[in-house]
Amino acid sequence: MGNELDKFWRIRLDQVKESLEENNFSCFVAEDPDEARKLVLTEVVARLKPGSVSWGGSATFKETGLYDALKDRSDMEILDTYDKSISPEASWERRRQALLCDLFITGTNALTEQGFLVNLDMIGNRVGALTFGPRNVLVLCGRNKVVADLDEAMDRIKDISAPANAMRLNKKTPCVKTAYCHDCQSPDRICNVWTITEKSFPKARIIVVLINRDMGL
Repeated sequence: MGNELDKFWRIRLDQVKESLEENNFSCFVAEDPDEARKLVLTEVVARLKPGSVSWGGSATFKETGLYDALKDRSDMEILDTYDKSISPEASWERRRQALLCDLFITGTNALTEQGFLVNLDMIGNRVGALTFGPRNVLVLCGRNKVVADLDEAMDRIKDISAPANAMRLNKKTPCVKTAYCHDCQSPDRICNVWTITEKSFPKARIIVVLINRDMGL
């Protein structure tokens, strides 16, 4: 059963890859997290040779093992926004500095079959980097993020991604208790900034790695 599902998704992901490339994204397809990690390190990082690297909040980034592979690199400046040893003020400043790095790594909340990235952010550093700033952005996307269109993308984010991420981040929002979005007014609300990235500009600035596994939230 698993092989048939993987074959099904490989065909679908190849189709999404074509859509992304038509929209000027650079795109790769990996069969599993290990292949994704090796591909990023040997094909993306090795080619770009970034002087500085940072990342936004992404469960997929950690699940691929890329965080562990990159965080202690000495051949480039690492702006580790996950570092718990620094103060909240220093962490905030590091997120600001990350917007000018050579390579910014993140996930995506949803990806439409037309090749549009759809995201909803709390403070805006993740979507800000997608929009402008870093020389290149690497987006890691599991097959579970692929949806038919923008309506399904927004439904997925509000119905699944946002409540699940609020739980992951231990936020004090109503959705943590009910698993439903309440369009709340909580100070901990993580649903603040929407972006729809229809095309990469300049061409190939945004690199998408599609992973033939369910990854992240």
